[in-house]
Amino acid sequence: MNYAKVLLLFISIAISVSESQIVERPNVLLIILDDFRPAIKHGYGDENAITPNIDRLVQEGYYFGNVFAQQALCAPSRNSMLTGRRPDTVRLYDFYSYWRQASGNFTTLPQYFKQHGYHTHSVGKVFHPGASSNFTDDYPLSWSDPAYHPPTDEFSNAPVCIDPEDGRLRRNLLCPVLPHMQPLRSLPDIQSTEEAVRFLNEPREDPYFLAVGYRKPHIPFRIPIEYLGLHPVSKFSSIDLDYPPYGLPSVAWSSFLDVRNRDDFERLNVSFPFGRVPDDFKLRIRQHYYAAVTYVDDLIGQLLKDVDRSRTIVALTADHGWALGEHGEWAKYSNYDVAVQVPLVISLPTAMRDQIDRRIDDVVELLDLFPTLVDLAGLPPVQGCDARRPYKTWTCVEGKSLYPLLQLNRSTPIAESGEWVAYSQYPRPGPYPTLVPNSDEPKLKYIRIMGYSMRTKRFRYTAWIKFDPNTFKRGTITRSTKNHLSLRPFVP
Repeated sequence: MNYAKVLLLFISIAISVSESQIVERPNVLLIILDDFRPAIKHGYGDENAITPNIDRLVQEGYYFGNVFAQQALCAPSRNSMLTGRRPDTVRLYDFYSYWRQASGNFTTLPQYFKQHGYHTHSVGKVFHPGASSNFTDDYPLSWSDPAYHPPTDEFSNAPVCIDPEDGRLRRNLLCPVLPHMQPLRSLPDIQSTEEAVRFLNEPREDPYFLAVGYRKPHIPFRIPIEYLGLHPVSKFSSIDLDYPPYGLPSVAWSSFLDVRNRDDFERLNVSFPFGRVPDDFKLRIRQHYYAAVTYVDDLIGQLLKDVDRSRTIVALTADHGWALGEHGEWAKYSNYDVAVQVPLVISLPTAMRDQIDRRIDDVVELLDLFPTLVDLAGLPPVQGCDARRPYKTWTCVEGKSLYPLLQLNRSTPIAESGEWVAYSQYPRPGPYPTLVPNSDEPKLKYIRIMGYSMRTKRFRYTAWIKFDPNTFKRGTITRSTKNHLSLRPFVP
């Protein structure tokens, strides 16, 4: 055999190996958790977490250590993520407008996959249900069939918690239950898992885009009581920064009104807005939060058993984080890192995994997920929006594809990929916390101030500026906060 034939043989082998690593039209499974800070043991290093199934997913793929949501509120964050556009473009800061009517007929992530031949299906809380998704979860534009919401959803905020003090049914924050004794003998996330498994086992020819939205660890902590035993209160302790920071501008404060509205919390008589939560109750909140995380981790494990991992991209993330006493807060509703930072884990089909268990620390945003999944699936790339006129084009994104970061060799310094920046924002009706209007969840008509945060790997800068809800225009830095603006190194 001469040299030319040997060379040709090696080239043909290399091509065949390369082609074997490409999965044509892979399935996509997007898992979205609710109010889920990066409470994951493997990779993210949270030693309080018991998350064996998410840990395994992390070990099998890429995980991002600096991912930030665009707003720490469910509907605006989800609409931003699923349209690939910022809240200022979608013009949603509350729960009460539908982007196709309020700002533009923007193409969504599932809609883009549907337009390219995918069967798209929504299970649970993907879009926030209600006005912000046209009361249909954007069906039929985003989904091939009507979105599934578990029947037990209607009891999520009902008085179904057995109160430990008097045995009556109440709307408690801490709500461990026996699922078979709950209305309809189940819980929402259990039913969502059952529906997702049913969908996965249906015969179909087209690839699928399946989005599964779990409600936990969102409050109330209505979870199977067995998970509390895995997280005894004794393993938790008060954190050093469990109080409002000195010099905190009042406009930045979240007074956690949704927590205050629960029956068991009301009995504590915590003063509004800066009162401290009793120490024993703080520890029980942390216990229940981590128990809720382990509960949903178990369900994710059940779900993944029915996924053909050889043909499926799996992405796991959350709509935003949640404070467990940091800065004295017990909520989202702010621009703090703990409120906007989320995990992002991407596991590729088996044949496409050139690297596993790889951490990426570049600062990225949730709205980057849209173009990233499009690129990973091999669909035509989505163009970037014109920064000056993001409303003009229906199909474009303000995020950037993370695909180049996935292609970086381990030995390549992260700095060579360029400095990446994340932007988050949060609205307020005024400079001081109020009950009416609700300063944690102000309706658009009441918003007078918008807080904007810019986050790099080393710095966070936040400015609270005037906002006009009628014109969506922003003005000067408000007098009440301009003396508190700073640019300082970020300390985890």
